[in-house]
Amino acid sequence: MARPPDPEAPACPRCGVLGAFRNGRMRGRQRWVCPGCRRSFGPTTGTPLYRLKAPPDEVARALLVVLRRGSLRAAEEVTGHKYETLGRWLRLAGEHAEALTDALVHDLRLGEVEVDEFWSFVRRKGGLPERAAPKQAAAGSAGAA
Repeated sequence: MARPPDPEAPACPRCGVLGAFRNGRMRGRQRWVCPGCRRSFGPTTGTPLYRLKAPPDEVARALLVVLRRGSLRAAEEVTGHKYETLGRWLRLAGEHAEALTDALVHDLRLGEVEVDEFWSFVRRKGGLPERAAPKQAAAGSAGAA
């Protein structure tokens, strides 16, 4: 006997068919299976938060700290997330600009000026900045007179 579709099930992000079936949980997040294309998906599939281990609200807060502090290094100290991680989240945010703008306006209740400031910051940073490698002392100059 076939399972009845879940009434709260989202539409499949790949094919748009309604009536997905619950398919367990991964890291506390519900997974679904599409009856049309038979592929599994989660609530963040197709969003900038897809395949991130951090909870969505934590990522949003970290990006907000980056916006308000104006640097990745300052945000690294405040949030406890690595510089590279914050840079990757910022790059993902840039790739999904329209969806993220909606989330910033609706979920975080940011004004138009703050959203514009956020995108100018993302544009200014451009991508993941390189960290300077620590300088090593030259091996030949240590014992020379």
